[in-house]
Amino acid sequence: MTDLELYERVRQKDKEALEILYDRYERILYAFVLQLTKDRDLAEEAMQEVFIKLWRGGGVYDESKGKFRSWLFTMSRHVAIDLIRKRKPDLQLDESYAEAIPSESPSVEKEAEWQEERAQIETAMATLPTEQQQVVRLMYFQGLSQQKIADACGIPLGTVKGRVRLALKQLRKQLSHEFIGKEVEQ
Repeated sequence: MTDLELYERVRQKDKEALEILYDRYERILYAFVLQLTKDRDLAEEAMQEVFIKLWRGGGVYDESKGKFRSWLFTMSRHVAIDLIRKRKPDLQLDESYAEAIPSESPSVEKEAEWQEERAQIETAMATLPTEQQQVVRLMYFQGLSQQKIADACGIPLGTVKGRVRLALKQLRKQLSHEFIGKEVEQ
């Protein structure tokens, strides 16, 4: 189920959909707001506020303006900044500080997205037979040519090519489902 489908169900007060979204984003968002707040209690409070806001319909996601995930990160950033200001009223957020937080956010968001995609790739890799995993890792993660893989593994070049072809076909099949789901969110 896509994030957009879950969001629509949450808007209709489906608690199960909220739980799924929470499970999907809890760790990534917590790491994100913890980096912003530098305070575990504040980060936990921000997480709670984000999901309460989502449940109550605070802020409305418009898919024409970007991905749901980006919208959720933006809302989390705003909630975290508001909490920082409430908890530390003596802390004057000057323009440089206020601008510094958003300017750092995209890299954190991209890092979180990359971590999620990496986990999906690792999960897909784990479904491959061991010999296919080996050639894919040597070729794509260590940069060896197919001939060097054949020499290193002591197998014919044609076998290496066949294993790579079968592995990529299987990975493409598994990962396309994930990426199609992401494109639907956009």
